[in-house]
Amino acid sequence: MTLPVSLATEVPYGVDVLAVPVASGPALVGDGHGVDLEQLQARAFEGKVGETATLAGEGGNTVVAVGVGGADDVDADVLRRATAALVRAVWKRRSVATTMLDALPAGGDRARATRAVAEAAGLAAYRFTRYKSDPEPCRLEGLTIVAHDADALAPDLDRARVVVEAVCLARDLVNEPAGSLSPTDLAERARTMAEGVGLGVEIVDEVQAAELGLGGLLGVARGSDEPCRLIKLTYDPPGATRSVALVGKGITFDSGGLSIKTAEGMMGMKTDMGGGAAVIGAMSALPVLAPSVKVVGFVPATENMPGGRATKPGDVLKTRNGTTVEVLNTDAEGRLVLADGLALAVEEEPDAIIDLATLTGACIVALGPKVAGLMGNDDELVDQVRTAAERAGEPAWPLPLPKEYRKQLDSEVADLKNIGGRSAGALTAGLFLQEFVGEVPWVHLDIAGPSRSDDDDGAVVKGGTGVGVRTLLELLAG
Repeated sequence: MTLPVSLATEVPYGVDVLAVPVASGPALVGDGHGVDLEQLQARAFEGKVGETATLAGEGGNTVVAVGVGGADDVDADVLRRATAALVRAVWKRRSVATTMLDALPAGGDRARATRAVAEAAGLAAYRFTRYKSDPEPCRLEGLTIVAHDADALAPDLDRARVVVEAVCLARDLVNEPAGSLSPTDLAERARTMAEGVGLGVEIVDEVQAAELGLGGLLGVARGSDEPCRLIKLTYDPPGATRSVALVGKGITFDSGGLSIKTAEGMMGMKTDMGGGAAVIGAMSALPVLAPSVKVVGFVPATENMPGGRATKPGDVLKTRNGTTVEVLNTDAEGRLVLADGLALAVEEEPDAIIDLATLTGACIVALGPKVAGLMGNDDELVDQVRTAAERAGEPAWPLPLPKEYRKQLDSEVADLKNIGGRSAGALTAGLFLQEFVGEVPWVHLDIAGPSRSDDDDGAVVKGGTGVGVRTLLELLAG
């Protein structure tokens, strides 16, 4: 259940807490609602973005001052971070109203700001508590955004609710232990979601996968007792004139296969299906947001285990489009399942393909844990995805696909090998994937870093982040 968020033109009667934005200085914005600047100064409150201070308000009410930084610099991203900090500051209260939109400079995009505030409130309140015997979820029963133009902003609030639910779905999937989320379980959850919202759904089992020639997926799956699945979700609105295919890596647990990971390196590998979770989450929102574009989502799902039948270093796999791959490192398995997913996506003849994957540790080394790597074969599409990511509050940074690095993937015995050497690992992984998209405009998002967080940061909470969902919905639904 997500935090209920509403709009009102005035502060509701009986609300527990009133949250008021305060700019750097500190300095009041709007009428300040009785905030005492002297009290804030005495507490060394500076109005930095996300800084909070609880004060006694007029008539015995509680007021929380929330820092929004420089008054001229307030935008949707600032309000997103400030609102997330507010939710954590009032975690145990019953209800809160906020005048956060008062901080937006004249002429600012109030619709986008409303979405940012509502999304941040819902996402910051998220906790995965299914296996907690004594959970401490957010006790807030509701947050009210106070705005003079509340009626005009209602559609933006409705959109934010849908986005929050989609992100939380992805987070739930990523946070679920691998022991209770096998490839079959993931497929069934996707089926239940699709049937509930009105998406087309097709689940390909291991027998059908062999008939389809999904050699990459089947090769990774060989070492596991759990059968693989290929999930296909379709949103096809009447009158759609353009189409997009989404492909998400769905490794429900990654041991590394025979190229086995260390014990420490394996601890977070239930999250290796973050790309697939993002595709499932984003697809769940499309029937409500109703963009006029056909979207087909593919999630190749399997475990990567070191069983007696596991693919061995040196083995050759034949993928869906006929390309043969020499597997030299079984821990470079994500690109093998994506190869089949991308080949299937090409067969849909889409106008664009976007894949998301927790693909390489090299991308984390390059960009850290909070920024996704962005690669592609079409500059216009890369720019569109980067802009959507920025607007969604999910940073992504463009990386090149140098043609001179392609030779690192040459194999002595097959068309390709699945690793390109120690250097430029994120880039050679992208070059590998590019071999399976042909001439279709394509973007690859390496979300290995931001798919999981070790702490609360803005609208992100510790654990699975659901990264990619907001970017895809911003791109597809505007």
